[in-house]
Formats: sequence, C-alpha cells, structure tokens
Amino acid sequence: MRKKENITKIAYIAVEGVIGAGKTSLAKKMKERLNSKLILEQFEVNPFLENFYVDRNRYAFQTQMFFLVNRYKQQEELMQEELFTEHIVSDYVFEKDRIFAYLNLSGEELKLYEGLYPLLARNLRKPDLVVFLQSSVDKLMFNIKKRHRKIERALTRNYIEELSEAYNHFFFRYNSTPLLIVDSTEIDFVNVEEDFEELLKQIFREDRGVKEYFKPESKKVG
Repeated sequence: MRKKENITKIAYIAVEGVIGAGKTSLAKKMKERLNSKLILEQFEVNPFLENFYVDRNRYAFQTQMFFLVNRYKQQEELMQEELFTEHIVSDYVFEKDRIFAYLNLSGEELKLYEGLYPLLARNLRKPDLVVFLQSSVDKLMFNIKKRHRKIERALTRNYIEELSEAYNHFFFRYNSTPLLIVDSTEIDFVNVEEDFEELLKQIFREDRGVKEYFKPESKKVG
C-alpha cells in the first residue's frame, strides 16, 4: 500500500474512458475548478479518423500512427512545462494508445507499432492518478448520438462494444499508476453539480488506495 502522503499529492490527473464516456467534459470541468493546465486529445486533426470509422481495415494503421505521434508530441511538451503548473488535467493517458493498436492492427503493422511504441513511451511522465470512467454501451451510444459529431457519424454499436470490452480488459489489469475506476452510467457530472462534487471528492480523498472502484449514487431528480 502506497503511503498516504504520496497518494494525496496529485498534480497530474488523466481522465479515461470509451468514446462517449464524458472524459473531455470532466477534464474541462476539473480544469475550471483547479485552474489547471488542460491537455485534450486532438482527434479532430487526425485526417484519417473519419474514414477509419467507415473502413477500419483500410485506415487503421494510418489512423493509429497519426495518433501515436500526435500524442507523443503533446506529452513531450508536457515534460517541458510541468514545473510551471500546479495541476495538469488530461482527457487521455498515453498508454491507452495500445488499446486501439491491439484492437485494430495485426501482422506486420502491429509488429511495426510494437517496435516503435516503447521507444516513445519510456521517458514520458506518468499521471499521478488515472480516472477511468466506465459506462454502459447504451449510455455511450446515447452520448455519441446526442453530441452529433460529424466525424463520428459512421460509428457502430458493434465497434463501441468491442472498444468497451478492450478498455475494461486493459484497465482492470492496469498497474502503471494509481487508478480510480468510476461507474459513471447513472451519474451526470456535467449538469448535476452534486455528482461532480462527489466525484471530485473521491479523486482527492486522503485515504484513497492505489486502485479503487467507485460506484456513486446519482443526485438527479425524476
């Protein structure tokens, strides 16, 4: 068990979850509350992503490699700026890149990826805490349809189910950093302030362990 003082001094928090889990929304709210530096995954600048959602086999490698390099550049910049910021909040953790690689790549493409990934990852700063927002597929699909992003219009329920299973597999075995798994299916931390406050309290709880699971009760009425 890690010493309490090491767990509670959280400066760098990464929020994770499947597409539609609300990780970016939570990261933005935390940024406002903590007055932190905010790092957002730049999915909209990936020129292959929209085509990937239409034809995964054809565009998987280009999409994956673009994300890998782009995420690395962001994390490299973080290393240079960390001394000037009390809190950093990100809507992804670099290691999650491997979830998509193992789900979408195979053969020589996966072999090439496996040779490159550790070279990029080895010197990057790890978060002090990763918050994994675990949600039902129904909730994920509802959120995706609600926000109605053009780039996600070809997303299928089958892909989200595959991705959800891959995320669960990855994070239930994750031990690189302290981890808080949050069952976020029944809460609305974006619009219900009590839900957000309760989640924030769990993130900075003084007696929180290295790996914990949190199932909150929604404060929504009706």
